[in-house]
Amino acid sequence: MNNQLPLFPLNTVLFPGMPLHLHIFENRYKLMVNQLMDQEPVFGVVLIKRGLESMGPLAEPHLIGTTARILKVDPLKDGCFNLTVIGEKRFRIKSVSDEYPYLTANTEDYPIDFKRPLDVYRRIRHLRNQVQFYLQTINRLDDMVIDLDQIQMPDDPFTLIFLAASLLQIPAHEKQPALNAESAMEICHTVERLYRRENAVLRKLSNITAEQAQGYALLN
Repeated sequence: MNNQLPLFPLNTVLFPGMPLHLHIFENRYKLMVNQLMDQEPVFGVVLIKRGLESMGPLAEPHLIGTTARILKVDPLKDGCFNLTVIGEKRFRIKSVSDEYPYLTANTEDYPIDFKRPLDVYRRIRHLRNQVQFYLQTINRLDDMVIDLDQIQMPDDPFTLIFLAASLLQIPAHEKQPALNAESAMEICHTVERLYRRENAVLRKLSNITAEQAQGYALLN
C-alpha cells in the first residue's frame, strides 16, 4: 500500500514499538506538526544519509524508515514544543518531494517477513542473554544509575529485537541495517552480531585495571 508521508530526517533510528521524544524548534517542522494535527498525526522518521539534522538544507534520508504517531504535544512559551511519538511500522521511500518546506515522500509498507518462527524464538533466547550482560556491564563500568529491574525484556520477538537495537549505545548508522533487514531472522542476527561485538569490547574493559585505563587515556 502506497502512502504520502511527511518526513522528519534525524540522526536517530526509530524502531517500531519504540518511543521517541523530540524538541521541535524549526519553523518547517512546526508547520509540519501543525498540519498533522488537522489529520492523522503520523509522519516518517528516517535516518539522515547526507546532510544536517537542523538549520540547513533538507537532508538526504535513508530509504527505510519508521512511521511515528504523535502521542503527546507539549507547547512551550517560546512557540516551540516537545513531542512524544511511538514508532509504528516500517516503510520504504519510493520518491521524495520538496514541495513543502519539509520533505514528503511517496512510500510503501515494508512488513517484516516472519518465516521460520521457531528459529527466531531460539535466537531470541541468546539475544536476551547478550542484552542483559551488556546492560549490567555498562551500568557497572560507567557508574550509570540504571534501575535494571525497570527494563523488562518483552516476550514478543519483534518488541524484544527492536528494544535491544534501541538500547545499544552505538552510532545510528550502525543500527540502520537492523531496520533495513527483510526478515525477522535477519534482523535478529544483525542485532545479535552488534551485541557480540560490543560485549567482547566490554569484557576486555572489565579486565583492565584503573592504572591501565589511565595509561590508555594518556596515550590518546
